[in-house]
Amino acid sequence: MVSWMISRAVVLLFGMLYPAYYSYKAVKTKNVKEYVRWMMYWIVFALYTVTETITDLTVSWFPLYYELKIAFVIWLLSPYTRGASLIYRKFLHPLLSSKEREIDEYIVQAKERGYETMVNFGRQGLNLAATAAVTAAVKSQGAITEKLRSFSMHDLTSIQGDEPVGQRACQSLPEAKKKTRASASDSSGYKNPLEKNPGDDRTDEEMEGTHSEDEAFAQRGLRRTQSMKSVKSIKGRKEIRYGSLKYRRRLTAFLVLLQVYVACQSMLIVLVGAVPEYHIDQEGTPGSRTELAKRVHFADNFTSIVTEWYLIEQEAYKVSLASSLFFAGLLIGNITFGPLSDKLGRKPVYISGLFFDVVFGYVTALAPNYDIFAVSRFFVGIVNGGMALVSFVLTQEYVGKSFWSFTGSLTNLTFAVGIAVYALLGYCVREWRYLALVSNTPGVIFLLLSFMLPESPRWLYSQGKTAEAEDVLQYIALGNGKERLNLKLKPSVGTLRKDESAPGILNLVKHAVLRWRTIILMYIWYVCSFVYYGLTLNAGELRGNLYLNVALSGLVEVPAFPLCMFFIEKPWSGRRKTMTCFLIFAGFSCIFTMFLPTNAGLLLSPTSLALCGKMMVSAAFNIVYIYTSELYPTVLRNAGLGVCSMSCRFGGILAPFVPSMKSLSPYVPFVVFGISGLSAGFLTLLLPETLNKPIAESIEDLQSTKYQLLKNEEAEQTS
Repeated sequence: MVSWMISRAVVLLFGMLYPAYYSYKAVKTKNVKEYVRWMMYWIVFALYTVTETITDLTVSWFPLYYELKIAFVIWLLSPYTRGASLIYRKFLHPLLSSKEREIDEYIVQAKERGYETMVNFGRQGLNLAATAAVTAAVKSQGAITEKLRSFSMHDLTSIQGDEPVGQRACQSLPEAKKKTRASASDSSGYKNPLEKNPGDDRTDEEMEGTHSEDEAFAQRGLRRTQSMKSVKSIKGRKEIRYGSLKYRRRLTAFLVLLQVYVACQSMLIVLVGAVPEYHIDQEGTPGSRTELAKRVHFADNFTSIVTEWYLIEQEAYKVSLASSLFFAGLLIGNITFGPLSDKLGRKPVYISGLFFDVVFGYVTALAPNYDIFAVSRFFVGIVNGGMALVSFVLTQEYVGKSFWSFTGSLTNLTFAVGIAVYALLGYCVREWRYLALVSNTPGVIFLLLSFMLPESPRWLYSQGKTAEAEDVLQYIALGNGKERLNLKLKPSVGTLRKDESAPGILNLVKHAVLRWRTIILMYIWYVCSFVYYGLTLNAGELRGNLYLNVALSGLVEVPAFPLCMFFIEKPWSGRRKTMTCFLIFAGFSCIFTMFLPTNAGLLLSPTSLALCGKMMVSAAFNIVYIYTSELYPTVLRNAGLGVCSMSCRFGGILAPFVPSMKSLSPYVPFVVFGISGLSAGFLTLLLPETLNKPIAESIEDLQSTKYQLLKNEEAEQTS
């Protein structure tokens, strides 16, 4: 292990960083001799890296293997031996010169075939993901189907959000659509006799498609030739009707299904760190781990880090410590990934986080001791939390504001289902290392498919990259089967201000409105995480079957999400009142456990109330993501979500240690959770309502009256 660490340090420092710096010097000074020297070195080092990967897997057992690698790297760099130049001139240059034409042909063929293969594979994967998501949605809730059918191309192409921003930022995509429809109508000689109702949000294509289907049904008795024409017309119009849903549904379904993988990584310690039944042969506490290993006997129904490293008695705290390290990593990930994605873009930051999440996930599964396991969980927390945050924002920005609540609820619903899926995997795979490997494998599939995702058009637009935003919209339109759109986006007001060209976390403190919103939201996020993870991680300690309890702790959240989608869209409840009620109910559910008699029965048992509290706080956790996204302008949305998620992770860090307070009283943990929920619920009343209000694109928008008052006349009349 020591030799490996030293060799890696030497390779990174002397084999990469040192040559990289002198390569920079050669480019800067335009020294041709040094430039050629370092180019030869990098060619040789690339070959060395490939060879090293193979030898690490095959001959790393050889004595002095790592020491030989260190010596070889020094030999390559030494000005006396000039090993890199020697290898290049004597071997690589003659070989590459003789095979250059063949290699070029292979590369061209590989590019063509590889691109076609990846495109076909990606399409099949996204089709499967979309089909699975829609099938699950139809089976679970009929309302989800209606929501999915109501997706329209208008919300996706109008990246500026609601009507006020769209009027300001764009020439207006609907006008372009009307021109397209008018030209199509004139050329075909067909006029749509249907008149659109004010409350009907369907597009003209949808109404036309529905009318033509009914007309085709009524004319089944026509002649064969007319019937064939009618069928073709119906098929074409169906493609128009559902074309706007097709591509965006794939993007949304893909990122929503990613939450299953996120849930498996987040809840890994629940089963991997579970404590089975055990007994020690003699009374008293063993003096050492070796003595403990001889005297302790675990039940053989599953393995965990507890059974492998004997984390019981004085070592029992290490399980909670590993869980806290994961949440500490989430804290760091939320601090860094939010601002990074605001500056560098959603897609590159998301893909980088997912890549390292997979890498450290495999390190966790193969950890030789507890120390490496704990450190790997810390790094998994960093990249998993940051990646999940950016993927959520990316999901929201792929769709219009009218679907934010739906996609947010569906994302959190999938996370809850992911907990149940993880329990099923744990039931089938009882060895903890194999369980960690199986749970991490879906990340590889998601990583490969993620390269096909487009950048967020909202982010491109907010950064003033209107040309790139137009390209993304054209790409999405082509994916929907639409013809090329004639659109020209205008820069938003925020992108024209040079003093805000680099918005960051400090802007959350500078502006009074954002400052108070951020403070209140940080506490609400902290409480949601504190109560949610405190009750979730405690599922393994409930009476009954371990895997059933873990599955129930996830499935109990499922009823909360249809309730969220119903209440947060109603003018008489909205976001603020709904979240307040859920937090208060969660607090009372936890506090009431101390007033229950011991023989209260199953329905009024502490376990039932704990599951009820879990359902309520899950609903609040679902709403707070959506609510926070709507309270921040686009240029600061990811930074705001990152800061709030940062405070949320403090709750996750403290939550694993709260059950240890049972030594004082069995009701103390529930009272702590209950008081926290009540206080957060009342603080929510200090925030503004966001239902039926436009989404701000820049900080100046927050000072405008149209972002403070309801703009939906129908909503005003209803309320």
